[in-house]
Amino acid sequence: MEPKKQISKAASTNDEGQAQQYDYHIPVMLLETVDGLNVQPNGVYVDCTFGGGGHSREILKRLGPNGKLFAFDQDPDAKRNLPNDERIVFVPHNFRYISRFLKLHKVDTVDGVMADLGVSSHQFDEPERGFSTRFDGPLDMRMDPSSAKTAASVLQTFSEQQLHKLFEQYGEVTNSRTLAATIAAQRKTNPLQTIAQLKQAIQAVVKGNPNKYFAQVFQALRIEVNDELLVLKELLEQLPEVLKPGGRASIISFHSLEDRLVKNFFKQGSLEEEAYNPFSTGERTKVFKLITKKPIEPSPEEQKQNPRSRSARLRVAEKL
Repeated sequence: MEPKKQISKAASTNDEGQAQQYDYHIPVMLLETVDGLNVQPNGVYVDCTFGGGGHSREILKRLGPNGKLFAFDQDPDAKRNLPNDERIVFVPHNFRYISRFLKLHKVDTVDGVMADLGVSSHQFDEPERGFSTRFDGPLDMRMDPSSAKTAASVLQTFSEQQLHKLFEQYGEVTNSRTLAATIAAQRKTNPLQTIAQLKQAIQAVVKGNPNKYFAQVFQALRIEVNDELLVLKELLEQLPEVLKPGGRASIISFHSLEDRLVKNFFKQGSLEEEAYNPFSTGERTKVFKLITKKPIEPSPEEQKQNPRSRSARLRVAEKL
């Protein structure tokens, strides 16, 4: 997900200034995601991950003068991409608080919620944010720069066992136990404050393709720093409450851990695994209708124009 940044052909045909937004972050599966919302002109919608504003601008195009869009983003850099449009309300907070902030704006239910999970191109391309293995920079990885936990603090304070579980579960690193032991030994004499220091410290235990290996390590650290899976779970659990009947959720994920959560929640309407009961004759009440039976993937053309989109998977469901 970290090749060169480029502007897609679609940028040249959109509203003035759109190319600049796409330079910040190219919206993945733009039309597919917004089409999935089935935007109604007078509807109320939520973009949980505003970023460069690409998806939000497409939603605004389809809204009438009485429509409303709430855009969440905890990264203060995103606010400068806001369009001059009175129909949009920017919420500078994590989307895990979606219900709370909608209620603050006297909105109980909405017609659609979309989320483009993961890291924006802008965050990847800023060395000081510490998200990319391509640059040297601080081991930061915070999507919200005001939060306390950084990748460096995780590496310094987690026990060897915690690091093992972190890399095994969040990064699916094959030799996670060896990696954790190496970090625990190296940090006694190595500060592990920068990307270069970490890569050098674990170079001897890298297995397979180094780029893929470091990407898995960085994914695990980033998920932990930003509490990404718990945040996604909290969003999913609020969807039945915030969506109107007939309202839709359109969610893009970038790795199997996220996609599995979205898939199972849309199918079951709950994060709880349904225990098998051989004597039960009833079925759990369905909460969602699946609009996408299988995840939508970016077209070959989009993957070529925006290689970061390759791992993206889009799922859409409708509240019953």
